[in-house]
Amino acid sequence: MNARQGPKTSRFKNPLAQWANAIGYLIFLSRWLQAPLYLGLIVAQGLYAAVFINELIGMSDAVLSDPMDIDANTVMLGVLGLIDVVMVANLVIMVVVGGYETFVSKIDTGESQDRPEWLSTVNANVLKTKLAMSIVGISSIHLLKTFIEVSNLGGSGHGATETYTVSGVLWQSIIHTIFIVSAISLAWIDRWGAMAEFEERELVIEETEAGIR
Repeated sequence: MNARQGPKTSRFKNPLAQWANAIGYLIFLSRWLQAPLYLGLIVAQGLYAAVFINELIGMSDAVLSDPMDIDANTVMLGVLGLIDVVMVANLVIMVVVGGYETFVSKIDTGESQDRPEWLSTVNANVLKTKLAMSIVGISSIHLLKTFIEVSNLGGSGHGATETYTVSGVLWQSIIHTIFIVSAISLAWIDRWGAMAEFEERELVIEETEAGIR
């Protein structure tokens, strides 16, 4: 037998291993099924941009139509509404960019300086923490709007389209608190995991220097 040739059996792969490799490759390719979902979120981002422009035009018309009789609360509520739209849009783009980068494929931005700094260190845990903090921010805007709109409990507030009650405001505050606790818990878990990984690396380095490994 020629020394350059391996055993004849090496030319033939185990059929079971071939099937396992094919299934694994198919599962690996299935991540691209998420791409249409992120493209759909981009469309939603465009709709939110249209909502922002519509609300901005409406608020501008309300102010410019009677500039001598401007209600500060109305302007403040309008601005909070715009901030709310922006924060939701930030949440959407964070999911699109971070989720695609984490679960589908790396985004090649070349030498562009516009690449967000957080994207270079994003992973599933970091993304969950950032999303939780964004949700807390959005909830804060809604809670602040509620506090401003409520002029008297049991009645409609300034420009309010619904009736506020003590229990309704209380439950909104409780839900907001739950969001805060959840975000803090996720951040603590992420920090705990990072510290555990750092300690494990330190142990490996010490064992390597001691000749144990």
